[in-house]
Amino acid sequence: MKKVNMYALSTCPWCRKTKKFFTEHNVPFSYIDYDLADEATQAKISEELDAAGATGFPFVRIGEEIITGYQPERYSRALGI
Repeated sequence: MKKVNMYALSTCPWCRKTKKFFTEHNVPFSYIDYDLADEATQAKISEELDAAGATGFPFVRIGEEIITGYQPERYSRALGI
């Protein structure tokens, strides 16, 4: 299975839905809540979002594919589920 990483906000309902999607589909994933991270981590995340042209959260990387926002159909397609 492809590696799944996610940047989220702890207060974002779409981010919570995304975490729930991966959990309910038994997809292992790692995440960092941007708003709870230290300044150095926030700077790194901001650089990655800027480089990808992302404008919001959740920011999900499935393998090499980047998906922003809550898009369960795209997550499923990228994961082949």
